[in-house]
Amino acid sequence: MDKREFLKASGVFMAGTVLGRFASGEEEAAHRTNWAGNYEYHAEHLLQSKTVEEVQAAVKRCNTLKALGARHSFNGIADNRQNQISLTALDTMTLDEKARTVTVAAGVRYGQLAPYIDGKGYALHNLASLPHISVAGACATATHGSGNKNGNLSTAVSAMEIVTADGEVKVLSREKNGEQFRGAVVGLGGLGVVTKTTLDVQPTFQVSQVVYENLSMNVLEHQLEEIFGAAYSVSLFTDWQNHRIGQVWVKRRVDPGASLKFAPELFGAKAATQKLHPIPGHSAEPCTEQLGIPGPWYERLPHFKMNFTPSSGAELQTEYFVPRDKGYEAILAVEQLRDQITPHLFITELRTIDADDLWMSMAYKRPSMAIHFTWKPEWPEVKKILPQIEEKLAPFNAKPHWAKLFTVPPSQLKKLYEKMPDYQAVCKEYDPQGKFRNEFLNMNIFG
Repeated sequence: MDKREFLKASGVFMAGTVLGRFASGEEEAAHRTNWAGNYEYHAEHLLQSKTVEEVQAAVKRCNTLKALGARHSFNGIADNRQNQISLTALDTMTLDEKARTVTVAAGVRYGQLAPYIDGKGYALHNLASLPHISVAGACATATHGSGNKNGNLSTAVSAMEIVTADGEVKVLSREKNGEQFRGAVVGLGGLGVVTKTTLDVQPTFQVSQVVYENLSMNVLEHQLEEIFGAAYSVSLFTDWQNHRIGQVWVKRRVDPGASLKFAPELFGAKAATQKLHPIPGHSAEPCTEQLGIPGPWYERLPHFKMNFTPSSGAELQTEYFVPRDKGYEAILAVEQLRDQITPHLFITELRTIDADDLWMSMAYKRPSMAIHFTWKPEWPEVKKILPQIEEKLAPFNAKPHWAKLFTVPPSQLKKLYEKMPDYQAVCKEYDPQGKFRNEFLNMNIFG
């Protein structure tokens, strides 16, 4: 079965968002979708665990099993034909001020974690565009925010607690497990069920945010690095028409004694005079505060507030990582498809991510620029466009985001990840019988 047939067979289709109710123990798991409603899960049984011991018992009992987090993946990476286990009830958070770390259970979302540590005087180095995602799921898929000097969210992981295929609990740490730890952090669900994640924290800080409008893409030819380096976190939004960036979101750390004033222009782009949503025509109410008003880091680094529907809601997402020093050339390559892309697009976001040393990270040993597409819920049309975009980006060795939609063939993925054989070996060590494998891993990792 080729990649396109797999996506079709995996149930990538629009459906109403049905979150369902988790019952104690086990329930039938029909008609459950991810948060955007585009993917319907196939597992016959949904297990609910309230403790690590219950996770262990479930792992021992099942021949095959996948952990289900906040349901923010757009593909079948967390799916299983037989059993899924929900970890939402595992919600403990423990701050270790001496070690400057926080340990969170698998059900914790960033929207819960951030105010907890901020109230104690601490912060994370970065956040994704929405705080609704779980810490464990985001780190397992190398999900990210933006910033030339900011690694993806998984770079903050200093330790992990995993229930392996035999039902035993294993703890891995950056300090004790070295190279194997670097292979396990972005684990894609292949090593076991992650029950706790320990993250590095730093002293809390404030951020102010300003949006600029109408930046010519020509500026990016020579100033791409300077524009993305203009603040702690910068995002560019485009609809690919008129060779322009519609919005530039600039998030600046507010350091003691620093001026709170933003320049009225940024390379010709004008500072917005009202709050904006990245998707034109959408209400800005769900978006974090703008107009230079300072606020806590966790209320500015994401684009969207926790208690609102993020982005468009019913949508599809794809994303590709390219070397940052080839960012402008990659933008021009995609722009050639603008007339095919725009009719089915809500918006494209461009962000930067620092290089890291995590084997299966899209930014492994490569400072990167990510090209993110938020599509209208039109899968038949989008499915035809993706191979064209991937062909345009192939010369840049573009890596797709693991938790989003793509059609890059497994043979190409193996070429893109030099540590994939090592990752496969670690998976087989922790899961020799393939209990945690599924169609996604079998196709994209194990061939």
